[in-house]
Amino acid sequence: QVKLVESGGGLVQAGGSLRLSCAASGIIFSGNAMYWYRQAPGKERELVATISSGGTTNYADSVKGRFDISRDNAKNTVFLQMNDLKPEDTAVYYCRLSATNYWGQGTQVTVSS
Repeated sequence: QVKLVESGGGLVQAGGSLRLSCAASGIIFSGNAMYWYRQAPGKERELVATISSGGTTNYADSVKGRFDISRDNAKNTVFLQMNDLKPEDTAVYYCRLSATNYWGQGTQVTVSS
């Protein structure tokens, strides 16, 4: 079955960096787009970044220039490099298999001021 497992979250000071990973199994990873979302307390889940099967990327305006999404098809893994983190980036981050109902369990990112 499809399984997505995120890792790499944690506590970081403002201005710091974190790299999230999402390891996928049970799918033909290279043929699928992958998405990163986040959900802050009391807020709706929002789309942060996407990467197509061909490597085309898109970002929410709030993270453009600070976050970078990439993929390693040999490792069935998608990454989210987050730089210059801000307190408003604090959220649970989820990966999603394209526009499907397959989500990871989430990883907490907390940015202190």
